[in-house]
Amino acid sequence: MDVPKSAAPTGGNGAVPRPRLEDVATRVGMSTASVSLVLRNAPGPSERTRQRVLKAVAELGYRPDRTASLLASRRSRLLGVMVNIHSPFHAELVEHLHTAAEEVGYDLVLSTQTRTRDEHTAIGTLLAFRSEALILLGPVAPADALAALDRKTPVVAVGRRIADAALDVVRTADEDGIGQVVDHLVELGHREIAYVDGGRGVIATDRRHGYRTAMRRHGLDEHIRVLPGDITEEAGERAAQHLLDSGPPPTAVVAYNDQSAIGVLAAFGRAGIAVPGTVSVAGYDDNALSRLDCFDLTTVSQNAEEQARHAVTAAVERLDGGRTAPREIVLPPRLIVRGTTRTPSRVSGT
Repeated sequence: MDVPKSAAPTGGNGAVPRPRLEDVATRVGMSTASVSLVLRNAPGPSERTRQRVLKAVAELGYRPDRTASLLASRRSRLLGVMVNIHSPFHAELVEHLHTAAEEVGYDLVLSTQTRTRDEHTAIGTLLAFRSEALILLGPVAPADALAALDRKTPVVAVGRRIADAALDVVRTADEDGIGQVVDHLVELGHREIAYVDGGRGVIATDRRHGYRTAMRRHGLDEHIRVLPGDITEEAGERAAQHLLDSGPPPTAVVAYNDQSAIGVLAAFGRAGIAVPGTVSVAGYDDNALSRLDCFDLTTVSQNAEEQARHAVTAAVERLDGGRTAPREIVLPPRLIVRGTTRTPSRVSGT
């Protein structure tokens, strides 16, 4: 029995074999190299040729075998990203990193930090997956350790200041960001402004220093009050409860990040403390939760999309552009005023 010419060939088990690049080339009467140029959107082929190839691709149902292509070139075209699974801001960064990477022909492989999985393990996983460059979100490793890693694989540190950086850094000016929050509260009339700390690490240190510097700039040295904390909602709740247990709360609280600020809001809400009626509250990051109507949190935007774009660009410049000298990109933070801050309802100290 003859097989109709229009029928697709089948393998020995009856399955239709996957169309190959050679099948597309045969259909349009071109070499596989020329077809490959069209599929990679490379310069050379005319617009008419491109349309012929794309039509054949659609008719045959051809899908490029990315794995085989990468193996042939001995490149993975993967950017390894370390992300803290508990950070909504990191999740937003990853979304923008995906978009930026895809635009330049790269993909991401993610490795997470958790309460039981440290930074060293997360980075090891990224290297095991043949990541060509590493984009580390908020790394805490010593600067010399990161520099040593960069000598083996290009590293971009996102969000963290690294003194005399021997690797690429993309961050916002954290001290200035916290300073903008304090300035805003002082302009509203606040004097008793407490700060919920972010724990150890360079980012937390910079934001804490920004709070102290801004308070002193406004002559509020005697009102400086730093409460222990970390990156979590629970830390914000503990800090707020401590304020409530210590007497009348301050008229304003600034938290290390939005998660901690949301914890402050939760504790004040349970205690019947009106925000912003009795206490104004502000966070940092402008993550997705801060924008919800139920929180409507005054915060500081780090411009996640721009950070992601610069991070991918820095990595690709090292991989494909031949750049070797490290570069630091410092983006200006931006205060976002929402519904959790207003003029204080009582005079400071009463």
